[in-house]
Amino acid sequence: MKYQGSPKFTHGQVPKIGVLLTNLGTPDAATPKALRRYLAEFLSDPRVVEVPKLLWKVILHGVILRIRPSRSAKAYQTVWTDQGSPLLIYTQQQTDAVRSELKKIWGDDVVVEFGMRYGNPSIASALEKMMQQGVTKLAVLPLYPHYSGSTTGSTFDAVAADFTQRRWIPELRFNTSYHDHPGFIQAVANKIKAHWERHGRADKLVFSYHGVPKRYLLNGDPYHCQCYKTSRLVAEQLGMSSDEYMTTFQSRFGREEWLKPYTDETLKAFPEQGVKSLQVVCPGFSSDCLETIEEIGEENRDYFMEAGGERYEYIDCLNADAEHIQVLTQIVQSQLHGWEAGTAEKSAQTAARAKALGAKL
Repeated sequence: MKYQGSPKFTHGQVPKIGVLLTNLGTPDAATPKALRRYLAEFLSDPRVVEVPKLLWKVILHGVILRIRPSRSAKAYQTVWTDQGSPLLIYTQQQTDAVRSELKKIWGDDVVVEFGMRYGNPSIASALEKMMQQGVTKLAVLPLYPHYSGSTTGSTFDAVAADFTQRRWIPELRFNTSYHDHPGFIQAVANKIKAHWERHGRADKLVFSYHGVPKRYLLNGDPYHCQCYKTSRLVAEQLGMSSDEYMTTFQSRFGREEWLKPYTDETLKAFPEQGVKSLQVVCPGFSSDCLETIEEIGEENRDYFMEAGGERYEYIDCLNADAEHIQVLTQIVQSQLHGWEAGTAEKSAQTAARAKALGAKL
């Protein structure tokens, strides 16, 4: 096997510390062709769909990729902007802001990039960019507050797969979740408080998280428990009683049973139960995207109002809010604890030794 080196590497290069932020990803455009390419990559990941490979390949290419891209493209068109996908825009803003904050502490010793698990810019392209800049210590922060094998686990797979092809493996630290980080809990609570100050409270506050098959929970995935813990901690910060809020799960796919209660079915039933005003927040998403803007902000709003609801409000994700950036920076700083960047003096000594052995500088 031929292992990949860094063409621009020099033995006198000053080692740097890298920070990689990652998110799920987005299609390159809101078109059926782009969605077909994106969904093929996403749904081919065995972490996402745990079905026998050959059987799933037949279903995916024989049925799903013939039907779903057109439907998904229409949904994406409702949230697409002149700058592209909201998820891509917010992730770029978050990366730029975290880079700015870390630069105040580390100067030019730290390199901050982002990569998408599916689509562009890919995790592999982000890692290549960082390695070319001399990163020898790397901290990875998936922008998923809650761990699931289908998200955070899959991200680790992508990072590890890239390194199996590289000659130089950096020292690696990988954050698996921050669902109960005090700063994160406070930021979500403050976002809700700010909304209340502008619009008042509703009969019920719903915490809606992306769903996963129930089978994953039964097989040991901690996602379900972490979501409920976030809801409880945020509610405690807000001084809410257990009957004033509820945790639900959205975005189910296929016929298999997923985590319950389902968001859509819950919202449809609320008006008959006397819940006429509703506010929904999605703490599991670090950035607003199709699943929050269109699914929660529009589709589920229609379900609630058509069932007899009178007032419905979606509370935005933390996105690139200043408080969110501070939280992400704190998490990264804890990952970097004890690390030091290289120095020009030490790099010069390394270069001298390499030159003496015949290396080209």
